Amino acid sequence: MKIIIGSKNPAKINAVKNSFVDQEAEFVTIDIPSGVNAQPFSDEETIEGAINRAIGALKQGNGDIGIGLEGGVHETSHGLLLCNWGALATTNMEPIIAGGARFLLPEEVAARLRAGDELGPVMDEYAKMENVRKHEGAIGIFTYGMINRVDMFTHVTKLLIGQYTYQTRQLGK
Repeated sequence: MKIIIGSKNPAKINAVKNSFVDQEAEFVTIDIPSGVNAQPFSDEETIEGAINRAIGALKQGNGDIGIGLEGGVHETSHGLLLCNWGALATTNMEPIIAGGARFLLPEEVAARLRAGDELGPVMDEYAKMENVRKHEGAIGIFTYGMINRVDMFTHVTKLLIGQYTYQTRQLGK
């Protein structure tokens, strides 16, 4: 099976590879644009970015499965939540989507995002680190390392693969 990952981000790549450990697969990574704002600001926009990456990966990589993973934020009455979504695309079915962990961002970070900044650079500055988005992610910083970005996106990817497996087996009956 040829799996095309619509990102060059190491956290996303490792998440997908972690999710296919029980299957023989070839992995190809392609930097696919999300087609949404650099900082998605709703579930809908984040989902759209994940779907765009999955479909773009499938088409450009000429594989069996395209995977798109997208992080974003979602405003609620409680404050700004971090959100993450994934999509799995194949040539013979509608894209499958799944979402993962959510947590409230500190107001100091949320205010910067509402002002137009992107989470990645804000987290680098906030944590006094480089490339937080490619390693532990905001989730790793704010959960004191209990969950990192690879863990978060692995969970989402497993939800996608589980749905895909269920649907393909149901269709095979």
